[in-house]
Amino acid sequence: MSDAVMDLGMSPRVTELRDKVREMVQGEVLPLEDEYLAEVNKGDRWTYTPRMNEILESLKAEARKRGLWNFWLTDSERGYGLSTVEYAYLAEEMGKAHLGAETFNCSAPDTGNMEVFERYANDELKQKWLKPLLEGEIRSAYLMTEPDVASSDATNISMSCVRDGDDYVLNGEKWWSSGAGDPRCKVYIVMVKTGGDDDPRHSQHSMIVVPAGSEGVEILRPMQVYSMDDAPHGHMHIRFTNVRVPASNLLLGEGRGFEISQGRLGPGRIHHCMRAIGQAEHALALMCKRSTQREAFGKPLAQLGANFDIIANARMEIEQARLLCLKAAWMMDQGDARAAAPWISQIKVVAPAVALKVTDEAVQMFGAQGVSQDTPLARQWMHLRTLRLADGPDAVHRRQVARQELKQYTQQKMG
Repeated sequence: MSDAVMDLGMSPRVTELRDKVREMVQGEVLPLEDEYLAEVNKGDRWTYTPRMNEILESLKAEARKRGLWNFWLTDSERGYGLSTVEYAYLAEEMGKAHLGAETFNCSAPDTGNMEVFERYANDELKQKWLKPLLEGEIRSAYLMTEPDVASSDATNISMSCVRDGDDYVLNGEKWWSSGAGDPRCKVYIVMVKTGGDDDPRHSQHSMIVVPAGSEGVEILRPMQVYSMDDAPHGHMHIRFTNVRVPASNLLLGEGRGFEISQGRLGPGRIHHCMRAIGQAEHALALMCKRSTQREAFGKPLAQLGANFDIIANARMEIEQARLLCLKAAWMMDQGDARAAAPWISQIKVVAPAVALKVTDEAVQMFGAQGVSQDTPLARQWMHLRTLRLADGPDAVHRRQVARQELKQYTQQKMG
């Protein structure tokens, strides 16, 4: 570990930004969410109604007007130049609202994809795709998971990508392509197999940029998450049949997909965790309000059963998760991706689990209303439960943590 002083606190600059983001989320984003979500069921669920567009674009325009835009782009002249620790405080506030991240152009999967474009793409691709993404004019998707292989071991990825003259030709299927249902999604970054089985395992794969709507790209269906299709964002099952893209769309070169994926997934994983802390805080606030305002058996709910303990444990577990998240962020800021990786794996397990537990307790406090559309809790529970699988399931991350822990006790190669 670095000998540098570990400062996990907020600087005056970030305190001011956090307060501005919090004010906009609480005062303007949250009050419009029910109306926005009610619009999804009007007409085609995979389009944006005029009112949905109006709500979203007005929020984004106001955020830009206030200078609250592209916070996620850490250590870059294009963004605020925030550290990962500093960004964590802002992401937590955004996580409290369904539209929070997009309001400030800090949504997944766009943030990770923009990092890829900025770090690894040529100037032509940056101009064509990074520029409109930074402006919030389009959306994007990251296509990695496949239906026929265990994609938690990314060396199994098998989508064929074969060089043919000045093009690459892609064949195969991807699913759980988050955001690909959005009509504003204009570009995919796709993990493909370019090497042979005899090549080193981590040199067989590449990443390539594919315009959405390319000939041969077929959206088969939206995947449902606990019977919800998450429209109009969606998690799509997509088939590629002889899809041709220019060879210049391959990022960095053949066999460098894992190098790029680690640069992309590390920040993406921790950004999810930061927002999960915010979701946990939002659930706890709803739980506390409900427990003091609702009565049963002649008493406020807070005074019944084990609700004091439930609320106290929620507060303590959120605080612990936040500190671990900040430490993982600090490790990332030290610039050693290998050293930071076990810490990212730790928080990737802990933050979704804590947020899910707090959200579940809030659902219980609300009773039948908690599982309905009348609170954000059911939708939030669904997203958090999914997050325990997204960007690597819990078991994979625990395996990485254990391997790192055991290194100091044995020289044997862990299987």
